[in-house]
Amino acid sequence: MATEDLAKIFQEAGIENEITCPQAYEISEKYHISKIEIAHYCNNRNPRIKIRSCQLGCFK
Repeated sequence: MATEDLAKIFQEAGIENEITCPQAYEISEKYHISKIEIAHYCNNRNPRIKIRSCQLGCFK
């Protein structure tokens, strides 16, 4: 998915500086986007979007 499309999805969801793992999973399922694609978008955006409340305990 194009970066612009992901930016629009995040904007519509009100996500600016951080996203919770459950939010990422919800976006992944709703828009049929891989979780890794969401993670790459968060990490490559400037400023980065922090991932919080990780279900695996990787991000706090």
